[in-house]
Amino acid sequence: MTSADAWSAAPKTAVLVLADGTVVEGQGLGATGQSVGEVCFNTAMTGYEEILTDPSYAGQIITFTFPHIGNVGTNEEDIETVNMASASGIRGVIIKADISDPSNYRATRHLDAWLKARGIVGLCGIDTRALTALIRERGMPNAVIAHSPSGVFDIDALKQAARAWPGLEGMDLAKDVTTVQSFNWDETSWAWNRGYGRQEAQAFNVVAIDYGIKRNILRLLADAGCKVTVLPANASADDVLAHQPDGVFLSNGPGDPAATGEYAAATIRKLVDTGLPVFGICLGHQMLALALGGTTKKMHQGHHGANHPVFDRTTGKVEITSMNHGFAVDAASLPGDVEETHVSLFDGSNCGIRVKDKPVFSVQYHPEASPGPRDSHYLFRRFTNLMRQSKGAEAEPERRSA
Repeated sequence: MTSADAWSAAPKTAVLVLADGTVVEGQGLGATGQSVGEVCFNTAMTGYEEILTDPSYAGQIITFTFPHIGNVGTNEEDIETVNMASASGIRGVIIKADISDPSNYRATRHLDAWLKARGIVGLCGIDTRALTALIRERGMPNAVIAHSPSGVFDIDALKQAARAWPGLEGMDLAKDVTTVQSFNWDETSWAWNRGYGRQEAQAFNVVAIDYGIKRNILRLLADAGCKVTVLPANASADDVLAHQPDGVFLSNGPGDPAATGEYAAATIRKLVDTGLPVFGICLGHQMLALALGGTTKKMHQGHHGANHPVFDRTTGKVEITSMNHGFAVDAASLPGDVEETHVSLFDGSNCGIRVKDKPVFSVQYHPEASPGPRDSHYLFRRFTNLMRQSKGAEAEPERRSA
């Protein structure tokens, strides 16, 4: 190899083509082929495997703002989809630097090999800061990401595909990522040198409706003493009540809440009217708001990251939270019997609600993702306390982090 060869630019084997015609060239990684979706950016420095297997990202191409992604490799324990082999619905991944070899004792596979195995198309070697700035200025664009070792692409066809994709507004993606049948869950949180455990005691009978639920949410419910039965997104109120639950959990998930709410909101309203404790996260939060008479709206750039400060009006404390949503509850649309409990300190958008005269509440962010690291785990105790009180028992301390 000559010195000139050593300094020559790497071949362009992948492209990102935006619906407005913008073309970004880089090096391909992961699976070959092409995929269309909405481009968002995520500001987290860690947790890329959890992010890439979070069903809430279905339909999206994720741009990581942190430049070095992949240095701790991947493993079989940090996957968030309940079915370990199932696809999360992610349409692609964009990173700045090429993936380095893993350097972590838990790693079992290189990120590039893992992306190939999961069929996720990737692109690296671009200025992710410029792409992030574009999204902040123009909003989250529809785009096609394509990877071909030959470096040959039909750019006109890719532009047409990006323009033709309808976007996430009006899309019910929960139906694509939900479980197809009910199941029980008893795995508990990971512990150093022990791995994941199994639940030993059950104090509450909880039904979780799966709109794209994450494994760690189920683990924290199990940690809190909940016997968890997971039902599909289209479960009816009668299906839920047949399990005689002490409480109902509404999970996270992808897509437009108004679209999923066309069948889910009426079910949630019936469950709220029973007086059962109800706790929702992310899409579950948005659909609870719809069921209570509120509305949702598409955000300009969304919230995606592990460093989002949220103010809890019920306690006066601030939490550092993990977020992943491109739609938000319109606080101005909430009826008088619904109180806004949490707000984003970035933009003032709604991050939590509760019903004033019922044991019903929800948050927009992901308390199970532990960015604080455990600032928001008190919400699971808040849920179990509502179930305790509904049985006539006294509430226990929430034991929040300082």
